[in-house]
Amino acid sequence: MDNKSYIKSLLVLNKMPIAKLAQKMTELLGKKYSRGSIYGKLDRDSLTFKEIQAIAKIIGYKVKVEP
Repeated sequence: MDNKSYIKSLLVLNKMPIAKLAQKMTELLGKKYSRGSIYGKLDRDSLTFKEIQAIAKIIGYKVKVEP
């Protein structure tokens, strides 16, 4: 499963619309996000690690990096 499908699946499982995610990311990161900008980042596979961490936090997950 690619990153786009994985993140979209997590959002569906947690009943989080993209628009609500964009609003919460704007609040958390202090940078303007919209539905379109998030869809664009997912399409281009250009989310930063900080953005991925923010998405995880918003939907109640943690990102764990292991050796």
